[in-house]
Amino acid sequence: MTDPFPSAAPEIPVGDVTSAALYYERCLGFRWDWGTKGIGQVSRGGCRLFLTDATSRTGGVAAVPVVVWINLESKAAVDELHEAWSAGGARIVATPESKPWNLHEFTAADLDGNLFRVFHDFAWELPDRGGRVDDTEEQDAARART
Repeated sequence: MTDPFPSAAPEIPVGDVTSAALYYERCLGFRWDWGTKGIGQVSRGGCRLFLTDATSRTGGVAAVPVVVWINLESKAAVDELHEAWSAGGARIVATPESKPWNLHEFTAADLDGNLFRVFHDFAWELPDRGGRVDDTEEQDAARART
C-alpha cells in the first residue's frame, strides 16, 4: 500500500481537560483548539492530540500513562525542543541523551503522568545502520505464513 496516510491523533487520558489543555499550551507550546470538558484537542504543527476525561474515553478504558513518541529531524531539534519545554516549565523526566539503541531522546510528562519521548533516530546516519539487523527475510517469511 503506497497511499498517503495521515498522522495518528492519539487519545490522551487526563483528569481535567481544561487544566491539561492549559499545560499543553503554556508548557509544551501546543495550541488549544477546542474543548473544556469531556474531550478537547490541542495541536502543534502536524501533531494533534485528543485530551479526554473519564466521561469521554474510548470504551472508558484508556489508562495513564500513555506514551507518545515524537520523531524529530535531528539531534539539534531534540535538544532545542528540550530547551524550549524546560524554559516553559514542562516536567522533564529525562534529559537529552544519545542511547545505545541509536536514538537521541528525552522524556517529558504532562500533569497526569502521560509521557512524551522526543527522539531522533540516528541509526540511519551510521555506516552499518547502527548495528540494526536487516530482518527483511524474516518479515517476508512471516507474511508468507499468513
